[in-house]
Amino acid sequence: MDDISYVDVGDGPVALFVHGVATSSYLWRNVIAELRDERRCVAIDLPLHGGSASRDDLSIPALAEAVEELCAELGLDQVDLVGNDTGGAVAQVFAVRHPERLRSLTLTNCDVHTNTPPESFQPTVDLAARGELAPLTVALLDQPELLAQTAFGDGYERVDDPADLVDHYLRPILDKPDGPRAFERLLTSIDAKDMVAIEPLLTVLAVPTLVVWGTGDVFFDVSWARWLRDTIPGVKEIVEIEGGRLFFPDERAGELVPHLRRFWG
Repeated sequence: MDDISYVDVGDGPVALFVHGVATSSYLWRNVIAELRDERRCVAIDLPLHGGSASRDDLSIPALAEAVEELCAELGLDQVDLVGNDTGGAVAQVFAVRHPERLRSLTLTNCDVHTNTPPESFQPTVDLAARGELAPLTVALLDQPELLAQTAFGDGYERVDDPADLVDHYLRPILDKPDGPRAFERLLTSIDAKDMVAIEPLLTVLAVPTLVVWGTGDVFFDVSWARWLRDTIPGVKEIVEIEGGRLFFPDERAGELVPHLRRFWG
């Protein structure tokens, strides 16, 4: 477990946060800042991301197993799990494999069922499959404005500090030994078959589940939030964040936190 990095702050019931591809635990910093006085907030760096080392298997099920390893290591028997982007897919796999660990599940804009990866992200995956994405991204590391706009421009309503995002999200991936190639391998490992395979288990997932969805997301349309509601019996409601994009838990944390408090309460 020495290869997995994580944030662990605060006291109280455990909230466990899972980020998506090409970000890190840093995505949750503003949510954690608001909750750390009332919750123990744990945010994993998935393999390859942030301070975590890479691994041979970077598929969604393997990433879910890394979350389970962290729970076992830290003795987290009951958690309120929160996922975003690919981390939401990881959270769904984790939930059906380890429902006994969950007090609740919250899914924000994320990969769902056949929308894995989303169609508008496919050109990036195609670049990775051809081995062209890594050298292009590395070449742009010293141009954070351009890199942040191309990598995160669709995920944020606005990128106020591009160098900060690049330094916390992309540079830790690309600076690792073989990080650029592992990054391409990660993107080409995201496969809808892994999500379609868990659909029967989602239909019997009774864990209390909240779906919070930004309506301005070009990757994950709000129709997928409704799919989750219609599939997972634990889902009681969908909360829509008007105009919120993929990474609204970062830039609009103040709108997510009250819904988490109410749901957890």
